[in-house]
Amino acid sequence: MPGSSISPRFIAQFGEVADWIFDLDNCLYPASTGLFALIDQRMGAYIQRLLGVEADEARRIQKHHFHTHGTTLAGLMKEHGVDPHHFLADVHDIALDRVGADPRLVAGLGRLPGRKFVFTNGDAPYARRVLAAIGIGDQFEHLHDIHECELRPKPDRHGYELLCARFGIDPFRACMVEDMAQNLRPAKALGMTTVWVDNGSERGNHDFDPAHVDLRISNVADWLHDLLEDQ
Repeated sequence: MPGSSISPRFIAQFGEVADWIFDLDNCLYPASTGLFALIDQRMGAYIQRLLGVEADEARRIQKHHFHTHGTTLAGLMKEHGVDPHHFLADVHDIALDRVGADPRLVAGLGRLPGRKFVFTNGDAPYARRVLAAIGIGDQFEHLHDIHECELRPKPDRHGYELLCARFGIDPFRACMVEDMAQNLRPAKALGMTTVWVDNGSERGNHDFDPAHVDLRISNVADWLHDLLEDQ
């Protein structure tokens, strides 16, 4: 556990935080890896097969569902009756050779005081594969996935409330780290400290409000390294 060597800057900004909640995709690994693009491609192919449409129309439908319902899956379930287990297993069937362990991320998470959670709109099997690939699978108290949110994806407040209730998380002593700024809105409304990973992965978020973001960073590993560096 970190002790007196934690920087005064950390204590000033996050000294009251007891629980840390991290998004997964394009957050705990760099968006520049393009890993999520592989999932995006498989979503498009899934819609093509499901609806018998061409690639351009499949992409239009995919983005319509994303912007309207928060995730492509939510829209497909509501409007086309798609089985979420089948969809998630299909679109997450990707190689993970684009990502790897970052020693600074591993060290930074290890030094971070308090409990750590992953909160993802993906499913647990995929998330566990990614966490193992980037070398941090043993760093987290719990993995809160789309099924544990009762298939109501971020930014629906329901999933945030379920996570807090299950683990006794006091939102006023919690910090959420997320690459989609819109997903920080419910976290801030609940009382959490919010960190936006502004790394170019933002997709279709036209209602960004700086009032919901306490800190803006570009890379989690860099941020933790700098934040926890002895001073």
